[in-house]
Amino acid sequence: MSELSSPYGSWPSPISAGDVARGVRRMAFPSVVGDEVWWEESRPEEGRTTLMRRDADGTVTDLLSAPWSAGTRVHEYGGRAFLPVPRRDDKAIARVGVVFCRSSDQRLYLLERGTREPVPLTPEPEEPAALRYADPALSPDGRSVLCVREQHARGAVRRSIVAVPLSGRGAEDPSAVRELVSGADFYASPTPSPGGGHLAYVRWNHPRMPWDGSELRVGALGETGLSAEYTIKGGVDESVVSPAWVDDATLYVASDWPGWWNLYQAGTTGQPIALYPAEEEFHASPGRLGNRSFCVLESGKVVALHGHADLTPGVYDPDTLDLTPVATDLTTWGMLDTDGRSVVAVASAPTEPPCLVRLDPVSGRVEVLRRAAEELPDPAYLPVPRQERLPGRYGAPVYANVYPPTNPGAGARGPAPYVVWAHGGPVSVSTLEFDLAKAYFTSRGIGVVDVNYGGSTGYGRSYRKRLHKEWGVVDVEDCSAAARALVEQGVADPERLAIRGPSAGGYTALMALTGDTFACGVSLFGVTDLLGFAESTHDFESRFLDSLVGTLPGFVERYRERSPVNRAGDIDAPVLLLQGLDDPVVTPDQAFSMATALGHGGTPYALLEFEGEAHGFTAEDVRVRALEAELAFYARVFGFTADVAPLELVTDPPEPRPAPEPAGPPGADAAADPGTAAIGDEGADPPAEASAGDRGSGEQAPHPAGTAGASASE
Repeated sequence: MSELSSPYGSWPSPISAGDVARGVRRMAFPSVVGDEVWWEESRPEEGRTTLMRRDADGTVTDLLSAPWSAGTRVHEYGGRAFLPVPRRDDKAIARVGVVFCRSSDQRLYLLERGTREPVPLTPEPEEPAALRYADPALSPDGRSVLCVREQHARGAVRRSIVAVPLSGRGAEDPSAVRELVSGADFYASPTPSPGGGHLAYVRWNHPRMPWDGSELRVGALGETGLSAEYTIKGGVDESVVSPAWVDDATLYVASDWPGWWNLYQAGTTGQPIALYPAEEEFHASPGRLGNRSFCVLESGKVVALHGHADLTPGVYDPDTLDLTPVATDLTTWGMLDTDGRSVVAVASAPTEPPCLVRLDPVSGRVEVLRRAAEELPDPAYLPVPRQERLPGRYGAPVYANVYPPTNPGAGARGPAPYVVWAHGGPVSVSTLEFDLAKAYFTSRGIGVVDVNYGGSTGYGRSYRKRLHKEWGVVDVEDCSAAARALVEQGVADPERLAIRGPSAGGYTALMALTGDTFACGVSLFGVTDLLGFAESTHDFESRFLDSLVGTLPGFVERYRERSPVNRAGDIDAPVLLLQGLDDPVVTPDQAFSMATALGHGGTPYALLEFEGEAHGFTAEDVRVRALEAELAFYARVFGFTADVAPLELVTDPPEPRPAPEPAGPPGADAAADPGTAAIGDEGADPPAEASAGDRGSGEQAPHPAGTAGASASE
């Protein structure tokens, strides 16, 4: 335990940056078959993600030995990258193996039960990671997996749904991998009917994002692919998510047609009908492939997560039309899966780390199968947030989670310094899930207010659409309003307010600094130049700004006006810029250009760049360095002594760099972090954390940006 001169005096602080970086394993996408459960689990100390299996007797097995790592880079943000598959030995006894996408080469592999060496199922691409696979589903005959395939070639990206034989023929003969459907820009949720006669899937096209408008399609599934396709539900202003077959003629699907993602029943013919209309969400935002928020049981009942920013489970009975909540102390649930009888998920709470849980839908019993962390700080140091609806501009509500300074070794002495956290996305959400990074600051006397600004999911389509054409305005207003509301409550010190955020949140933070609310700001791989972002980012988000800002070239002046790099002259508060040098989403030139603009204006700043890091920091030492630099930054600006090395701020621009080489296909050569939310999150500790890939765990030092990149610890 160390002591520091915090904003409240000398506070003992037991939570170190190392605790934050290594303390919580990421668990994601659980699958259940009978008494056995599989899931993805991060190994941050090794720089990889492995696959785990829990047997009926509770034995837990790590299925992949280093350096094997699972993770898909489809859409760069990835999603579900594995699937348990039944295999039969010579005694015709079913033994469940697992198909997975390998991080390094993006090929599909099969790991048979009882073996340690996976075998490839898909061909080796001509260029590294040029063929990528995600969101696998087992074919009804058990002979192949159906999945989304992404092809990168000659600067273009093409997607389709394919069938990959489990025999392994596709590894040597590319023609054995059958293309079932293509032609749309994006695909998700390939879902064969129980009898195998039909395939349902979701598709959408540029410039829409999946939460803007998508279609649920169904076609007859045959040897030559799909035929007689038609749209069942969805359109340009309706988002449909996660089809699930009830029988060969009936599907359930989540749709936001009424303004919220509600559950619908859709037949292969006829009009879809709402199952349980309510002004709450029954599905998480479709930012990651394979993330399901409801599942259908053999009994015909449905286990569905529902709520607003935080989703919790309920059991829906189609016979009585009742939705029965499941009693649980876990506040934040996600990633459901079922074998028709039991249900598994990842769940968390403010003082409970992410857990792999099994839910008995009959009794409502929730069993914790594995925790993401076994050793935690004293709960007295963990902040318990309060959810608030704060007043925004013109009376519009702003939803926020407020984390007060929390330390049993010291008492509050008046209003505290507060940091506004602007989440990535920007169409994403801040939840009540366990987050040691927040406790790192609150245990040192710095409060946190995590804002679900206009555009966030969880509050219906109209709240999301507040950000349409207003990115850089509404998000900034809402974050500033949240800070001012805490000042008016007497909770926050108006002279010691900061704002920080990853990616889209970094953009919001920088734009907020052009006003007079905040004393400083931190941008983690944030967007600084909208025109540059539109030209250089990856295909999935290449048209995202059409809805957030406006279409080009008509709105080019708006792009310039809302780019922080062009507003640097309006910023006189210190800025900390943190950036990965292998980021294909927000490329490194964005942070460097911002540092240059700040330096030309004489604004104090620090730029820390990290070799080998993409969109979200994954290496343990890098995460430690970034967190300690942020604390040192607040200590310098707010005037207290921290238990970390001081951070040097400079006021000169960094030395110019040579122009980068012409890029290939967007994201094709970068080890992107699959899994972070759209215009992503920082890759800290959420259950839907990004995979680390196969980059290894060697030392990754910050890249100096002239005099700007140096700190006292270098």
